[in-house]
Amino acid sequence: MTEDNKKEPTLLDVAKSVLWAFLGVQKSKNYERDFKHGKPAQYIIIGLIGVAIFIFILVMVVQFVLSLAGV
Repeated sequence: MTEDNKKEPTLLDVAKSVLWAFLGVQKSKNYERDFKHGKPAQYIIIGLIGVAIFIFILVMVVQFVLSLAGV
């Protein structure tokens, strides 16, 4: 096990892990670190924030496209 896997993940590490989870990929060393040292609440909160941002961007893109179409 490397030194990175022995420490608790930082907030940036959690955000990166959630982003990679959205894309469906994750390095095995980060996966191990997340499950051994991570706190589930951090991942849930960051995940919900990520979903909210995704939905907001999706709504903005749809509104932009509809405004171009004159609807």
